[in-house]
Amino acid sequence: MENNFDVIVVGGGIVGLATAYKLTLQHPNKKILVLEKEKEVAAHQTSHNSGVIHSGIYYKPGSYKARNCVSGRRELVQFAKDYKIQHDICGKIIVATHESELAHMNKVYNNGIANGVEDIEIIDSKRIKEIEPYCEGISGIWVGCTGIIDYGDVARKYAELINAKGNGSKVLTSQKVIGFEKFSDNTTVITESSKFNTKYVITTSGLQADRITKKEGAKTDSAIVGFRGDYYDLTEKGLSKVKNLIYPVPNPKFPFLGVHFTRMIKGGTECGPNAVFVFDREGYSKTAFSLKDTTDAFTYGGTWKFFGKHWRFGLDEYRGAFSKTYFLNRLRKLIPSLQMDDIVAARCGIRAMALGPDGEMLDDFKIEKHGNAMHVINSPSPAATASLAYGNEIALMATEYFNLK
Repeated sequence: MENNFDVIVVGGGIVGLATAYKLTLQHPNKKILVLEKEKEVAAHQTSHNSGVIHSGIYYKPGSYKARNCVSGRRELVQFAKDYKIQHDICGKIIVATHESELAHMNKVYNNGIANGVEDIEIIDSKRIKEIEPYCEGISGIWVGCTGIIDYGDVARKYAELINAKGNGSKVLTSQKVIGFEKFSDNTTVITESSKFNTKYVITTSGLQADRITKKEGAKTDSAIVGFRGDYYDLTEKGLSKVKNLIYPVPNPKFPFLGVHFTRMIKGGTECGPNAVFVFDREGYSKTAFSLKDTTDAFTYGGTWKFFGKHWRFGLDEYRGAFSKTYFLNRLRKLIPSLQMDDIVAARCGIRAMALGPDGEMLDDFKIEKHGNAMHVINSPSPAATASLAYGNEIALMATEYFNLK
């Protein structure tokens, strides 16, 4: 009986843990198991992002992302208060530095209004200077409800609450799932060291989402490709030039927000990230290479179609990855006085991007259903901010699809 569970969630990132946590709240009589392949939960995207509590201003009104970011942010902030997780609602500015950006900046602002984002306003160059004295811009948006947090802390709290349920629900690490045995009314989930039986499976596997989906037997026409984001830190000399968060007006063609400045909740300020295609989905260095990951990416037709459409963007991002001067010049768009000795190379993160067969990036949430399993194929930013809302939606979907009682 020890290894029998009502629902097994594969993937211990923030979305998987939030889903399991919400399932334990909605179904306190059900035994929920989370299986994570790494030694710790939240080892990949959750702990390698910039830690921003997003407002919901960027997203298309009515989209899944827009709805869940706004409600999820409010729930996350309350959760952080309830469990004394360090956070700071410090606000941010989105800055236009050229007239050509004003139309999209106004669209972003109007999206925020339509999405019900509170405490936002259009600001002029004088107000930009009052908020961030070293920043140069012709106009901007003040987003007062944006904040900072450590999402690894949040994910660990979700895991702690699941383990504390006392009904046999638990989170297990160092449990890499290698296969599934399907039976008429249940599934055996096989890891490298154990076997676990369950009635229902939910996979939230991030960078490995497409592979786990196929391993379980479901079909998907999407594939995951990784994009690495490189960060620089402000040095002691450069720290005085940024108070909180400074963002550019994003390029409307891409789901990346552009290189920006982010004060971190545990100290320091990061600059970045860029967005470069990676040859290793979990390789956190500029030269990391995985033959399997590279082969999978280049044998998928959608990858080539994506490159065909966006090769100029890709080339530009690679220049930023290997040239500090080029990266600095991008940062100087917002803070012209920034000097070479104001920044130092720091960490990187990898973002899972789901591509369709037409080479288009999937912009919103995508879930595939298959028998007694549900697969979260794409959970794009703001997945961390919206994790409680996303987790709740997935849990409700599972309740209906699996007919959980």
